[in-house]
Amino acid sequence: MTRASAETSSHGALWVFGYGSLMWRPGFAYVSRSKARLKGWRRSLCIYSHIYRGTPERPGLVLGLDRGGACLGVAFQVEAALREPTIRYLREREQATAVYVERFAPVTLESGQRVNALTYVADRLHPQYAGRLSRAAMLEIVQQGVGSSGVNGAYVTETHDHLAEMGVRDADLEWLTERLRDETRQAAAG
Repeated sequence: MTRASAETSSHGALWVFGYGSLMWRPGFAYVSRSKARLKGWRRSLCIYSHIYRGTPERPGLVLGLDRGGACLGVAFQVEAALREPTIRYLREREQATAVYVERFAPVTLESGQRVNALTYVADRLHPQYAGRLSRAAMLEIVQQGVGSSGVNGAYVTETHDHLAEMGVRDADLEWLTERLRDETRQAAAG
């Protein structure tokens, strides 16, 4: 199933769970924002980017939700009047190559409240699903990736920085960010 059709026909406010660039660049209006936890899924650089941060010939690497563990991210509450336009916008943004599966999942807000939130998980059967890569392989792919939204390294470092501001650690993003910034410093020095 590629769309969470049962949930999209309902009325009322919409919750959206972001774990990557949606956290720092949602692109839609919202009335509240909260740190949130999604159980059963983990943030992973497991998607080859062919549009936004790479091309089919030189893919980048972006985040997806992969099975297992838990993910700290951000839940956005969207007012009922903007529910359908927000879902349309997210489908255009997140489903450009259909590498994500749209679904509603329960998330726990920082307050302890549980809400059902729209999110996008990795489709493990899609050709752009990269799976679990070594850090060296991730770095090589991120270094080459440039797409319509810019340099892949900027995506990685901005996501890392936003997570750090929230007090969330991600070992892979930390490792990659350290190396990407070392390269930038070395290039500037020399």
